[in-house]
Amino acid sequence: MGLFKENPFGHILFLKKWLIRIMGMITHSRYKGFNTLEIEGSEVIRNLPDTNVLFVSNHQTYFADVVAMFHVFNASLSGREDSIKNIGYLWRPKLNVYYVAAAETMKKSLLTKVLAYAGSISIERTWRSEGKDVNRQVKMSDITNIGIALEDGWVITFPQGTTTPWKPLRKGTAHIIKRYKPVVVPVVIDGFRRSFDKKGLRVKKKGILQSMVIKEPLDIDYDNESIDQIIEKLEYAIEQHPSFLKVIPKEELLAYEEAHKQRRWRT
Repeated sequence: MGLFKENPFGHILFLKKWLIRIMGMITHSRYKGFNTLEIEGSEVIRNLPDTNVLFVSNHQTYFADVVAMFHVFNASLSGREDSIKNIGYLWRPKLNVYYVAAAETMKKSLLTKVLAYAGSISIERTWRSEGKDVNRQVKMSDITNIGIALEDGWVITFPQGTTTPWKPLRKGTAHIIKRYKPVVVPVVIDGFRRSFDKKGLRVKKKGILQSMVIKEPLDIDYDNESIDQIIEKLEYAIEQHPSFLKVIPKEELLAYEEAHKQRRWRT
C-alpha cells in the first residue's frame, strides 16, 4: 500500500490505519476490561464478500456501538472466534469499513472529526437538526456517497436514526437496499446503553455484560419486495418490530424511557 494512497473519499489509508490502531487500543478495555462483550456470529463476518455489505443494527449510543463493531469485525477477520481477546488484530485492520452518521454530530469537536476520518459517511438528517424537528428533502449526494462506500467495502447503518429504542425505521435504508442490492447483515446489540453515556464516550457503569449478535444475511427480493416489506423485515431482524413490545414488561419500557429523559437533560 502506497504511503499516500487514498480511499474514494480522499482519506489517506496509512493515516486511517493508524487512527484505527490507536483508537482501538484506547477503547479495547471498554469491551474487555471495564465491561464484557459477549459476541455471536464471528463466522458470519468471515464468510462475507469484501465489498457491497450493509450492516443494519439497532442503536444505543452515538459512538460506542460502532467502535465495538470495528473491534468485532477485525477480530473475526483475524480468526478469533466470538472474541476480541489480544488486540493484535488491530495491526492489520480492514480499512474499507464505513458507518453512516449525522453530519452535525461529526463536526462538533476534534474527537468527532477524528472518528469521522476513521470511516464516517456523514449525512444531513431529514427529520432532525440541532435538536429541532425538521422536514427536508434527502440529499442525493448522501445517497450517492453511501453507494460509493458500498462499492468500496462495508457500511454500518442504524436505520432508526436515534438511540431511543422501538422507534420506526427510516425508509431511506430500504431505498438504499433496493438501489444498490447489498448483502444485508442484521446486528443486534445490548448493554451499551447501560455501560456508557448517550454519546458513548464515557464509561457510565462497569461490570456490565454487553452483547453483539451478528445474524446471517437476509434473503431479500430486491426487485419485487416493496419498501414497506423490506422495512418490516429489517425491524424483525434487528428486534425492533412493534410486536417485540408485547413480550417486554411494562416496567422495563418505562425504565427505558426514564433513562433516556435523564440522559437528554444531562447532555
